[in-house]
Amino acid sequence: MDAWILWPGALVFATISAAVWALLQRVWPETGTRRLQRNSANRAGPDARLTDRLPRGVLALLTRLSRWSLDEAACLVTHPESTLRTSALRPPLALQLLQAGWRSSHALSLYGGSKTLLVVALPLFGAALGRPVGLPAGSLSWWFALLAAASLGWVLPDLLLRWQRARRQAALFRSFPDALDLLRICVQAGLGLDAAIERVGREMRLASPILSEEWRLTGLELRAGASRALALRHLADRVGLADIDALVAMLIQADRFGTRMAEALQIHADALRTQRRLRAEENAAKLPVKLLIPLVFCIFPALLTVMLGPVGLHLHHHFSQPV
Repeated sequence: MDAWILWPGALVFATISAAVWALLQRVWPETGTRRLQRNSANRAGPDARLTDRLPRGVLALLTRLSRWSLDEAACLVTHPESTLRTSALRPPLALQLLQAGWRSSHALSLYGGSKTLLVVALPLFGAALGRPVGLPAGSLSWWFALLAAASLGWVLPDLLLRWQRARRQAALFRSFPDALDLLRICVQAGLGLDAAIERVGREMRLASPILSEEWRLTGLELRAGASRALALRHLADRVGLADIDALVAMLIQADRFGTRMAEALQIHADALRTQRRLRAEENAAKLPVKLLIPLVFCIFPALLTVMLGPVGLHLHHHFSQPV
């Protein structure tokens, strides 16, 4: 009977371990694997997104479920990039999905549907595991566990979106000074700004695929007939960084008043590089404070146990002996 009770716990442990291992392989792959995937993707071109390859029935179900977790304004938007057409009618959620790199036409449906599914599935999963864990059904702790599982299912997509958005913005911020240097060199060599943007997008493909994709989209907008100011504002909206907003405003002003573009790009590249160095120094200054918590709660007790444990045992044996 005891062995039968331990089977669900072992199954849950194996499932969580496999999911964590797959997530680590997906998020932090090895350096060689990442380079091979990047080179193969650059040679083969952009692949179809996962949400576009889902069956139509699954997408329709996710669209229906998303109406329970999203407001009406967000559900009306079918494509996140459509929010860039007018700045007055721009849902914040669709813009956040766009800044996180989720540009699929079903991104909103997948986000809202997954939130609704997690709110329902996690409490059911917790209720099934209540008896093997030792929580009697109907007790106060059982209801509290179900409420915590539902809250986790509601918050988990938001946390994932926020993490992916911050991760992508950090990668773009690290690569923008080098891209501005390349853009300045192209402008000084005699290329126009439109041709220089397209050339920088091709040259940055191996160094920063995310930034290369943003420059490529800007070049496609310019080629499609959009004005230079509108295409650059769309670039700033897709990135979502204050420094890039200042860069776009500077480029639009230099293009409008006819000032020298190369000097403006050089000044802004130096400013971005200074900001990058200051952020690195700030993170380095925060490191001792962050290391204090694991040092006190993890390393210190183990060190004291190794150093004072034999002394304590020796004193215990010494004073426990009868006189």
